[in-house]
Amino acid sequence: MDKSAKKISEHGYPGLLIAIEGTDGAGRSTQIELLRDWLAIEGYGVLISEWKTSRLIAKAIDQAKERNLLHAYTFSLLYASDFADRLEHVIVPALKAGMIVLTDRYTYTAYSRDVVRGASQEWIRKLYDFAPKPDLVFYLKMPVEMLLKRIIGSSGLDYYESGRDIGLSTDFYESFKIYQRKILTEYSKMEKEFSFETVDGTLPVDALQSEMRKKVKELLDSGIIK
Repeated sequence: MDKSAKKISEHGYPGLLIAIEGTDGAGRSTQIELLRDWLAIEGYGVLISEWKTSRLIAKAIDQAKERNLLHAYTFSLLYASDFADRLEHVIVPALKAGMIVLTDRYTYTAYSRDVVRGASQEWIRKLYDFAPKPDLVFYLKMPVEMLLKRIIGSSGLDYYESGRDIGLSTDFYESFKIYQRKILTEYSKMEKEFSFETVDGTLPVDALQSEMRKKVKELLDSGIIK
């Protein structure tokens, strides 16, 4: 490829930033691990950064959740602190080193979840305005009914995943459905705004992975990373 035709990343780093979004139970972790393994075989340096994994703040978030101390804005600020710490110490250094960074959730999780919890959309967008723009955002889209089956069949319904903390319903199942539908509505609003690559989360794992690899390969072939 002619170097003059090389696509330039908007974040300005030599690496590649790929975000995988979707609600709880959509299969993000499985798809990220498969992408990482494939990219590593292809010879790329790959790093995964997951939501709420900052050494500085993750435990504080868990403790606040256990004591039910998280309200809309404190919830937002704690998670933004986790994101900022990972960005500074994990994500940006990897991008500067020319690596491919795969993130399990990105700012769009906050844009949907925090708004549903009552935070101002304008406020939450400003809170995360320091975040680099990803080169590619996958959105694993899945209906609430299937999400519910997956969650029940794996980890079970969580207090916060069900939206019980914001008083949607006293029934766990009903609360989960109401909460997740609200989250999906917010994601739908963002699909076009942020140019999501929306993929059908109900597809078999291999078929879904094939779709994602195709898009990643197109990006790599554009010359955005060397």
